Amino acid sequence: MASMLTAPVDTTFEDPTRRAPLVTGDHDYHSVTDTVVGIAEHKTPLAWYIAFAISSSFTLLLFSCIAYLIYRGVGVWGNNSPVFWAWDIVNFVFWVGIGHAGTLISAILFLFRQNWRTSINRFAEAMTIFAVCCAGIFPAVHVGRVWFAYWLFPLPSSRLDMWPNFRSPLLWDVFAVSTYATVSLLFWYMGLIPDLATFRDKTKSKTKQFIYGLLALGWTGSARHWHRYEKAYVLLAALATPLVLSVHTVVSFDFATAQLPGWHATIFPPYFVAGAVFSGFAMVITLMVPAREWFGLKDFVTLRHLENMCKVILATGCMVGFAYGIEFFIAWYGGNPYEGFTFMNRAFGPYAWAYWTMVSCNVIAPQFFWSKKIRTSPWLMVLICIFVNIGMWFERFVIIVTSLSRDFLPSSWGYYSPTWVDICMFAGSFGLFFTLFLLFCRYLPIVAISEVKGVMPAPADTHDHHHGAHHGHGTAGTAGSSPAAAH
Repeated sequence: MASMLTAPVDTTFEDPTRRAPLVTGDHDYHSVTDTVVGIAEHKTPLAWYIAFAISSSFTLLLFSCIAYLIYRGVGVWGNNSPVFWAWDIVNFVFWVGIGHAGTLISAILFLFRQNWRTSINRFAEAMTIFAVCCAGIFPAVHVGRVWFAYWLFPLPSSRLDMWPNFRSPLLWDVFAVSTYATVSLLFWYMGLIPDLATFRDKTKSKTKQFIYGLLALGWTGSARHWHRYEKAYVLLAALATPLVLSVHTVVSFDFATAQLPGWHATIFPPYFVAGAVFSGFAMVITLMVPAREWFGLKDFVTLRHLENMCKVILATGCMVGFAYGIEFFIAWYGGNPYEGFTFMNRAFGPYAWAYWTMVSCNVIAPQFFWSKKIRTSPWLMVLICIFVNIGMWFERFVIIVTSLSRDFLPSSWGYYSPTWVDICMFAGSFGLFFTLFLLFCRYLPIVAISEVKGVMPAPADTHDHHHGAHHGHGTAGTAGSSPAAAH
């Protein structure tokens, strides 16, 4: 490997007159292709099988719990009166938030021409898709009798004597999340096409050639293909950018439009979006650091990439901490006794343990990223990011459960405790997420080959390279040349 023969390159210097290399090691276009294709073509490591067995077991647990829930009803959850929303909606908002980083890295950073996104965008986009899949499960089974889910649609019927309320923010959620999932999936797939063609041309297995060829949609790497690809990619990026902001804004409206103390706040949309980006980037680092170690991607995902993500986490973590403070300030400044009680109850009531866990993980933990030593120590980053994700799950728990458990009428107060079904479904959702992620790592290009080549220095002798481009077959030369010209 080239990276083993050369000394490590410092990519974390702070000299604004120099650009840090985005790819280290003595890589050329062919070695980039060989490294990424090799992950799918080489023998599957034993660690992958062990990880897949564990994650698929948890996935089985998730679907077993869903089957049990459908058979027995949502009463097997710990939801009660007055806590009608609990872990199911907490998990839904948590997973939707995790899915935010992918489209932000892919679309917004692409439109702003931030080239450092190129080694991590594919990874983050895949994570978005898988997180949204996990998110969609919880509201889908929360409807109770799923075989009557069609009652949610405005179907003409004289038997139901009711009509769905399309002004409800819960329906806005359906449209916002499904639109986000659709555009994110298209954006991800669009970026995969040139790399799938490379996989098709590199693999020796007839079956894989057929599957990759089918997915590559006949890509040949011709100038016309690249031209249309670049146009479509920019259009999808422009379409996806507002969705990054709109999805979690709409999710926040589920709470902000209610009259419940602790939910009825105008700060929720920016607060939710910042929190989603915060947790999404933390999850990207949590998964990216082990992946770059195990799959030999340190030359493509450098410390510079990881450090930049740490800076985003630090910035959004400060926004989240500021929002926590503002909530208390507004509760006091507004003079509403119910609002004031709710926030005092959060900090010092029966769920104080959850509130202070949230504050410790979301406000204190990211402050360690002020230290450059920690920002450039991958496994310390993972440790902090795990705390961030724990804190962000608790944030949703605090918002939803504390407000519902003690609202206006003390006689109706209650206490929520999860059941084993709640816990197993949450653990099982991680199993589903990691199962999809492991399959992605094993069989699809984990790094955007064509885009990485686009940010590499052009080779000294480009004659053969351009010749290959114009007679493109989705090979190393084809995939690397056109993005370089386009970007």
